[in-house]
Amino acid sequence: MVKLVIKKGKIPIKSWTEKIEEGALRQAINLSNLPFAFKHVAIMPDVHEGFGMPIGAILALKDTVIPNAVGVDIGCGMHAVKLNLQEIKRNHLSAIVKLIRGTIPLGFEKHKTKQSSNYMPRAKSKISKSLLIHKLYDEAQYSLGTLGGGNHFIEIQKGSDGYIWVMIHSGSRNLGKQVADHYNKIAKNLNERQKYPIPPSWELSYLKTDKSEGEMYLEEMNFCIQFAKSNRTLMAERIVSIIETVIGKKDLVLKEYDVIHNYAALEKHFGEKVWVHRKGATRAFSGEIGIIPGSQGSKSYIVEGLGNEESFKSSSHGAGRLLSRHKARKSLSLKEETKKLEDMGIIHSLRSKRDLDEAPSAYKDINEVIQNQLDLIKPLIELKPLAVVKG
Repeated sequence: MVKLVIKKGKIPIKSWTEKIEEGALRQAINLSNLPFAFKHVAIMPDVHEGFGMPIGAILALKDTVIPNAVGVDIGCGMHAVKLNLQEIKRNHLSAIVKLIRGTIPLGFEKHKTKQSSNYMPRAKSKISKSLLIHKLYDEAQYSLGTLGGGNHFIEIQKGSDGYIWVMIHSGSRNLGKQVADHYNKIAKNLNERQKYPIPPSWELSYLKTDKSEGEMYLEEMNFCIQFAKSNRTLMAERIVSIIETVIGKKDLVLKEYDVIHNYAALEKHFGEKVWVHRKGATRAFSGEIGIIPGSQGSKSYIVEGLGNEESFKSSSHGAGRLLSRHKARKSLSLKEETKKLEDMGIIHSLRSKRDLDEAPSAYKDINEVIQNQLDLIKPLIELKPLAVVKG
């Protein structure tokens, strides 16, 4: 439920947590002062400071899109596969992890050959040579089916429904970043000429959706969303194939879900059509399936949306960071964090001090995050990590 209503801008901020770090709160107040912001700003319980807009926030705008309110990893999201498998041996898990690491490029790595164009999305219009995605199309084919770094992960999990699941968190790789940076620069230049009254330091430059620049951004954004989905789908296919090979069974897929949490979409809320920006937030329309991951040392959740209009029918996208990457590496103990995961029997990805930014203690308590949004979602299945692969 809404824990705080903050009235320091032109519109209120409604927060599903009382714990908002100073930087994230400052960014949320900036959002609430935008001249075209609609109704209120919604803050999810996994909120933390981002670039321009907090991660774990929802912003609705009239006839306007803000590239930095979508973010650089356009279309980043979750993919979950339920397998017709109820147990998996530890030696099989170890073999699967090794094969995944040898098959799926991690971190900044790409494939050495182009991946099939059958997985590449189709633009709504014929891809104009003036669009960035036309110039980056060939390069993007090398990144299809790659994980990336940071908080992106592959997990093998055991569900409270008794089945083994595969979960993937990844996005549009360098393609999305190039598109985001390109249009943010265009927006900055346009806004400077138009004498936009918002300080440049807020990093919230905008494009009008009925102008050519805004239309081009939306087309490229949607291409990146589809690319990110294809990226996760291709990885899922290859991971399932690895599992089938290792355990000697075929046709294991029972159900498959894919959700995004970095994008803007035209939706009707409170009687008006607005561009809803979800940056680190998952759509939670009534009856819609969502995926909310924890850290590599905590449960993740398959949830059902309740369609709560107060959050623009949205929920959190994960547990959310408790410590910045720098602070986690500086303050956490590799020995202690590793022991936590080993005591839980998890095949984990903490290998050196630099990996501590993805340690369990760097993240908020997923149970508290879920409890704070039970008016937004209904938890369906709890998923316990068995093995984790990170970039």
